[in-house]
Order: sequence, then structure tokens, then C-alpha cells
Amino acid sequence: MDVSGLVADGFEPVRDAFVRNFDTLGERGAAVAVYRQGRKVVDLWAGTRDFDGDLKDGGAPWEQDTAQIVRSATKGVAAAVLLLLRRRGELDLDAPVGEYWPEYKTAGKERTLVRHLLSHRAGVPVLDRPLTPAEAADPALGAAAVAAQAPVWEPGTDHGYHAQTFSWLTGELVRRVSGRAIGDWIADEIAEPLGLDLWVGLPAEEAGRVGRVGQVEAPVAAGALKTRPKRSVSEAYKDPGSLTRRAFAAITPLPDENDPAYRAAALPASNGIATAASLARFYAALIGEVEGGTRLFDPETVELARTEQSAGADRVLVVHTRFGLGYMLHGTASPLLSPTSFGHPGRGGALGFADPESGLAFGYVTNGFRKSVTADARAQALVRALRESRV
Repeated sequence: MDVSGLVADGFEPVRDAFVRNFDTLGERGAAVAVYRQGRKVVDLWAGTRDFDGDLKDGGAPWEQDTAQIVRSATKGVAAAVLLLLRRRGELDLDAPVGEYWPEYKTAGKERTLVRHLLSHRAGVPVLDRPLTPAEAADPALGAAAVAAQAPVWEPGTDHGYHAQTFSWLTGELVRRVSGRAIGDWIADEIAEPLGLDLWVGLPAEEAGRVGRVGQVEAPVAAGALKTRPKRSVSEAYKDPGSLTRRAFAAITPLPDENDPAYRAAALPASNGIATAASLARFYAALIGEVEGGTRLFDPETVELARTEQSAGADRVLVVHTRFGLGYMLHGTASPLLSPTSFGHPGRGGALGFADPESGLAFGYVTNGFRKSVTADARAQALVRALRESRV
């Protein structure tokens, strides 16, 4: 595999792991980037930019500026918007959501706080009537759907991953508070100042840079045992009536992630598009100054982001999860670099996080999605290699 890019001294284990992902884990096209104390120290890419590109027949190669959809890794970017609005004094995390969004005060959601939306404690991970992909792309329809939805548990008393509804909960709250669509807010206040190739709502003029994605099965090495999920997890995904299935099916049928119309929509739970370098740079800017850019979070906001709000058996994902304010925290379900890390995976592949203690920030994107939800084997191999690097 011909790997392009740079690796600073001491970070060679990351490059070695990246190569092994292609050799042994079935990677088709991917990129990984790492920042340390605001400076880029790893920026690697390889393979084909389109999942359906044939490596043997020389499909279009992945380039340095190739971007991909990152699924739920988008949630970490959306969470930053709400925390930045809070820092500016425009949003109170302990205020009822209905104070900003009066239509939300219905069906038992009157006491839902803003922090409940960010920590997956709002109790509305499902929609009794799922939205079609076209309906989901309309922020007004999505907002009306979650505003009318009765919670499946009393808000604030438990947690469960809001896989799809996080889009309309955060998007509408940002619109009510700031008067701007969340995709525009991200473009103006985060992406442009930092020079990021990152979009929630892909502009038509950038579409040619984005590769096609697809589903891929994890290879099984000869003589190796295939890892299987726990029975309870497997059964939850098979049961159409489970909160697990219903949460991921809040958009039905599943959207075509290669559809230009889907990519142009602003769904901050699931359809952000970024390069690995921009995802890493975003997280680097959360915890410190970056070269040629600025810092997004002050130290207090970093502590807020990574202070545990939810922990234990997740009513949607079934496994044990930990959440801060909009970010997954290091744990068994989603191992990050260290206990101080905070970030967000994308189902089946992508991962972005920051680690304040070491000053490291990480971004990984791929065009081949697996069935994994919170801990993809390829991303985890890279995280382990980063842990082994001489930093």
C-alpha cells in the first residue's frame, strides 16, 4: 500500500498501524491525522477515495484534501456550538429547553434542561412516526417531530443514545438562540476561522472532493475467532420494537449517504463531512491554540465538555456508555487515548477526540463502514499506536 503524507519523529507507530489496517483489516481508503500542542504531527492518507473504486484496477486515489462523511463524529462539532453559545452568555445549560423553544414544552418534556439534550438524557431518542430522508432534511419538520414526541423515560433520569434525533434537538435550539441554522453557524464561527475542510451541509462547489462510502465486512484471519457482540446487544439490534432499532430508524428508510441531496442537508447528528486533518485540527482548537488559527474553548469549557453527565447501561446502545456535554468519554464502549480524553466516534468508522493532558488531538476518516457502533477496530488500532508513540 502506497501511503502518502507526513509523520513527525516519535509517531512512527501510527504510520505502521495505518499500513496494517490496509494489510490485515480490509481498509479500502482512509486518512488519519494527529495534532500535538496545536501543531500537525501526523497526516497520512492511502487507498482509493471511493469505496467502489477497485484497488487492483487503480480506482481514483485518495488525495490529501479528500473528505468523507463522518456520521456521528459530527455530534462533537454540533456540541461545540452549544457550548460556545453558553460561553458567550447566550445559552444557559440549566435552563429548560422550552425557555428558548416554547413548542418543546409538551407531552412530559416541560422539565427537560439544555444539558439533558447534550448528555443524551432527554428521553426522546425515537420518533413514533419516523421521518423519510426527505423529511429529515427539512429542519422545520424535524424540529416539529421531536417537539411533539412524548419521552420514553422522564427527562433527566436516565440516558440513552439519541442517534438521529440529536440532529433536530441541537439544530433547532441553535436556531432559536442564535437565529442561524447550525450548519451556517459551524461554517462561519468554526470552519472558516480555523481553515477547516468540514461541513454540516455540503456546499455544491465542494461535492467533487468527497468520496463515496459503503459498507464492508471485517475480514477474519485464518484460524482466528470471529468477535461477536454480546447476545443482549445483538438481540436489541434485531428487535424492531427495541429502543435500539427505533433510535437508528428515526429516519426510515436509511438515507443514501452518497446522495447529493442528503449530503447537502444539515443533520448534525449524522452527516458532517470532513478531512481527517480538519477533524483533528477542530479538536486541537478545543484544547489550545493551533498554528494559523485560534482556540475555541477556554479551560472552563474544556472541563464542562468532559465532565461526566451520564454513565452506565445505555438504554439505546445497551452497552455501558459515558457522556460529558455532547461528547463521549473514555470507557469500555469507546476507548480513547486516556481518561482525560473526550470526543465522538462515527458509527462503523470515523473518530475524533482531544486529550487535554497530553495536548494531542486525533482525526480518522474512512470510506468503508463496519457494523461497529462506538469502537471500530481500525480506529482503535490507530489509538493504541498513538498511545505507544514517543510524544
